[in-house]
Amino acid sequence: MRALLFCLAGLMTAAPEYVLAEVKPAPKAAASEVRYFTAIDGLMDGNADVVLKETRQGKAVSAAVLDVCYTADKTSDRKDRFVVDLAVNGQTLSGTSQSVIDKQPVTVKLARKATGDNFEFRGQITIGQTVTEVASTDNSDISEKEFQDSQTSDDGITAAPKDFSEVSPEAIAVKIKLDAVTDFVKSLKGQHVEVSLNSLIASCDALRTGEQVINISIDPDRAAAFIAQAKSAGGVVAAGWTSGVVDMDRTIRFPAAGWRDGDKVNREKLASAIAKVLTGSLPANSLTSSKWSEDTGKLRLIFKRPSKILPALELTDTIEITALVAADKPGGSDNLILWISAPAVTTADEYSGPKLNLSDESASDEEAEPRDDSGSIDALAKELKGRRWDADNSVWK
Repeated sequence: MRALLFCLAGLMTAAPEYVLAEVKPAPKAAASEVRYFTAIDGLMDGNADVVLKETRQGKAVSAAVLDVCYTADKTSDRKDRFVVDLAVNGQTLSGTSQSVIDKQPVTVKLARKATGDNFEFRGQITIGQTVTEVASTDNSDISEKEFQDSQTSDDGITAAPKDFSEVSPEAIAVKIKLDAVTDFVKSLKGQHVEVSLNSLIASCDALRTGEQVINISIDPDRAAAFIAQAKSAGGVVAAGWTSGVVDMDRTIRFPAAGWRDGDKVNREKLASAIAKVLTGSLPANSLTSSKWSEDTGKLRLIFKRPSKILPALELTDTIEITALVAADKPGGSDNLILWISAPAVTTADEYSGPKLNLSDESASDEEAEPRDDSGSIDALAKELKGRRWDADNSVWK
């Protein structure tokens, strides 16, 4: 027995490789990484808002989710959206789902191909009976951090502004859960408010977050009470003031003393003073209309004057200006603010007898600069003993 042990010891000393074979560690699995495509060029004629999320093990895709928001109706801007979990089979991504709003069946089949640092997608997306061919090249991806950073957005709602220098006193925004939007908007029927038509269209962000912002214009005197009431409505997430018509470059602040009856602005007196100043500064021959909106609290003024384009024709300029008056901050104040719009001028033949038919191409030119209001804001500031806004220092001059 002892001889046998000596023999074994000798074998271990002479040829250790036969006994202590090297054990190599198993190769490490590639780390999982999430990457995003936030655009796929050419998809649905370039009108789709696309997010493709891929989970990768190394260069291989192990899972993918396609989120597409698109125009659902060719006669309007109404949106719909679908989200589909894609099965991965080599370079093929495929799956089925249903659209969120119209409940249309959705089928996706895409071939994915790396082309250098970018990616190419080809295939088909079918929504209901509509088949969309996909042929998209040169698509780049981003990291999860880059994607999350790009998703931060501001709804523009300020629940308790310190003043009306950054939000407008007549402009209200209400953020509502999508399934409660219809009931909330229906509740506004018959109320003295104006609802922005564009805000009734749920954006792609709204369809993804499940919350939609409805924009409303209201008389500033009723704004605070409306916001308080809106906050108690079903499905409302937030309500407050937002940006609106007030442009601080066309706004003055002046003492409220002398322009109020109790806690209400004496609108008749103020309209008369504004009209008198504008008649002289525009200049205009006459004021033909002065009316306060019961819905928005805006004052609409219409003036007339002879046109100087070709005096012998005796044409008439009609000048329309909108004004808004409110306390300079929520909750009341010893100061008021007055905003006036740039003058909108139209010219027509109003002379008795045969008329000259005129067309004004500049009226439809969105790039046209507003016509000069001949110092009307400075004239109003002088008349009302008010101050204008210093945009450089964000203070009243």
